[in-house]
Amino acid sequence: MEEKQDLLSLDKAELETLLLSIGEPRYRAAQMFSQLQHGRAPEEMTNIGKQTREKLAAVAVYSLPRVRQKLVSALDGTVKYLFELADGHCVESVLMHYEHGTTICISSQVGCAMGCKFCASTIGGRVRNLTVSELLGQVIAAARDSGERIGGIVMMGIGEPLDNFDNVVKFLQLVNHPEGQNIGYRHISLSTCGLVDRIDRLAALALPITLSISLHAPDDETRSAIMPINRRYPIAALLDACRRYYAKTGRRISFEYTLIAGKNDAPEAAKRLALLLNRSLRTRTESMPIHVNLIPVNEVEETGFQRAGKQAVARFAAVLEENGIRATVRRKLGADINASCGQLRRADLKEKNGENNK
Repeated sequence: MEEKQDLLSLDKAELETLLLSIGEPRYRAAQMFSQLQHGRAPEEMTNIGKQTREKLAAVAVYSLPRVRQKLVSALDGTVKYLFELADGHCVESVLMHYEHGTTICISSQVGCAMGCKFCASTIGGRVRNLTVSELLGQVIAAARDSGERIGGIVMMGIGEPLDNFDNVVKFLQLVNHPEGQNIGYRHISLSTCGLVDRIDRLAALALPITLSISLHAPDDETRSAIMPINRRYPIAALLDACRRYYAKTGRRISFEYTLIAGKNDAPEAAKRLALLLNRSLRTRTESMPIHVNLIPVNEVEETGFQRAGKQAVARFAAVLEENGIRATVRRKLGADINASCGQLRRADLKEKNGENNK
């Protein structure tokens, strides 16, 4: 039996092809595409007939993630969703409110294979990639539930986006489509742990999104201890890829640095980080704009890592600034609901497995 097509994953040309294959006119795609992209299933559409809907139901499916759990911060209104997918797996998304509008942080995989030691998302490994429709579905479902216009996307939830490259790129194109969510590329940020070959592939597409690099250490020894990907793509190779990305796109790259008490938060580490970035990315002929986003580690029971203290964080930022590196400390949103990704799914899995009762 032939697998049914996923309507929400189709671009306009693919939707036309599907409709033609079941004897429907080409113009039907124009009637349906925008509605599909805004969360309306074919059975909800009043501008297509019953016969068309029945023919579609025989060859295609349409579904959005279901809200399994929803937490709302009493501190700042941040909303954390645990979305259940059609096969029962769950992912997390976080809706964040800023002065300039509403942004959603979405997941790209069920679980993660990258093995970063400080991250709850990677515990248990990767189960599977999310489909294009499941990526879009997080945005659509959160917008429908909240009643808010979502104007920005951060791909920094569960999973490594560039490990799901093809689906993520198609998602970016669809979510940017003027007849879809119409979210500008410049309002989309994608975070990667450093898959150098995929960074080069992304650069070749020249999409004007913001690339964020999860660096988290000033040297290979420290980084390899907390990020296994560094053994495959060491820092020098990663920063070379960043230079190529900037040369191709002209887009500033943000470097994320999670501060872990006693691991990578000493002033000396800040000096070495500044030296590394200045030497690698600033030359006589080319000087990349450099920004480091400092993130006190999210404390996860299984890792045992502790957050760097406020004084240590401030001192680290000051040393970077003194050495010509612009640094900001990420404001923690949804502190009362553990809004960092991975923990809600982890708690749900523990409950399913009966671990919470042991």
